[in-house]
Amino acid sequence: MTGLRYVYAVCRPFELPLQSQLTGIGGAPPAVVHHHGLVAVVSTVSEADFSEEALKAHLEDLDWLAATARAHQGVIDALTTVTTPLPMRLATVFRDDSGLRTMIEAREDDFRRILDRLAGRVEWGVKVYLEPEPAEPEPAAPEKPASGRDYLRRRRASSHAHEEKWQRAEAFAHSLHERLRGHAEDFRLHAPQNAALSTAPGRNVLNAAYLVPRAHSEEFVEMVDRTKDEAPGIRVELTGPWAAYSFSGEAAGETGGETVGEPAGKAAEPTGETAGDAS
Repeated sequence: MTGLRYVYAVCRPFELPLQSQLTGIGGAPPAVVHHHGLVAVVSTVSEADFSEEALKAHLEDLDWLAATARAHQGVIDALTTVTTPLPMRLATVFRDDSGLRTMIEAREDDFRRILDRLAGRVEWGVKVYLEPEPAEPEPAAPEKPASGRDYLRRRRASSHAHEEKWQRAEAFAHSLHERLRGHAEDFRLHAPQNAALSTAPGRNVLNAAYLVPRAHSEEFVEMVDRTKDEAPGIRVELTGPWAAYSFSGEAAGETGGETVGEPAGKAAEPTGETAGDAS
């Protein structure tokens, strides 16, 4: 079968080896393509899986998408330990190395500028949740309100208590963000996660990404950890270190070149934009 070039990331040449057992899409170890002082990290994949028509079908197969995203992210994570990668979107493929090199030449100024900016930096994700109310046991005989006025009073009291908790969570999230942004070079505030679509319990108050020098990451993590018990009923989640997806910039997404299919989605933690595009 015809092979296509699947691209995980573009980066500077790196000397440290990747993990010896690292595998990418399809179970094969990733390879590198050097061009104009840049490196594309790639795998050869089957056209039967990554042609335009095949990708349209795979978009309906959540198991395939999940397995592909895990393999993609595994390569990005491995690259992050040895260099600064500029991640491409999931399912960015080219017909051959010629098309890949054409893309690099068309965007190399953008790639170099962004890689220079991100060198030695990683992304940390911070989310703040208002914990769900604990379930209360049902009374043996539910107490009935004495009157309609009594019922409305209870409803207002319950609504007021909930609003107070939400305002307290928002104030905590704002205070935490102000502290964290002071220890980061840049940040992105993403839209809160939809509670109906998220598997995380509670209501998302803050969904932020922070660009932090790798050398200062330990201090950043310690700062987040110290806040986790500051506010009862509020949960703080820290993820990372990631490749700097949220700070890769829109310019690097306009890869151009001879591509096959459309990107199937993002293989990163869902907190930002990816750098590559197969449009």
